[in-house]
Amino acid sequence: MKFADAVQTLLALGQETRLTVFRLIVQKGDTGVYPSRIAEELGIPPATLSFHLKELHRAQLVSVERQSRKLLYRPRADSVDELMEFLLFNCCGGKGCAPKRTNKSRSK
Repeated sequence: MKFADAVQTLLALGQETRLTVFRLIVQKGDTGVYPSRIAEELGIPPATLSFHLKELHRAQLVSVERQSRKLLYRPRADSVDELMEFLLFNCCGGKGCAPKRTNKSRSK
């Protein structure tokens, strides 16, 4: 991943509403989620949600599939993995010191 791409991705996730939307899309996984469902679950007005979804798509964090007149959003795990590799490259001198994930270390 190039620095410019990492910056764009991190900027996209650096906004609270957008991060909340992205986390919901990730929770839905490969099943995907329609904007109407996101708006309903998170209470975000459609115009605002549309703006945030476009930013997530532009940052290549989500994919969008047209199904008739609806759009279905899914997370792009490959982009998230690439970002994590970029951030952890040469972590701790290459000794693999990344902490193991636990429920305690995850925050809402």
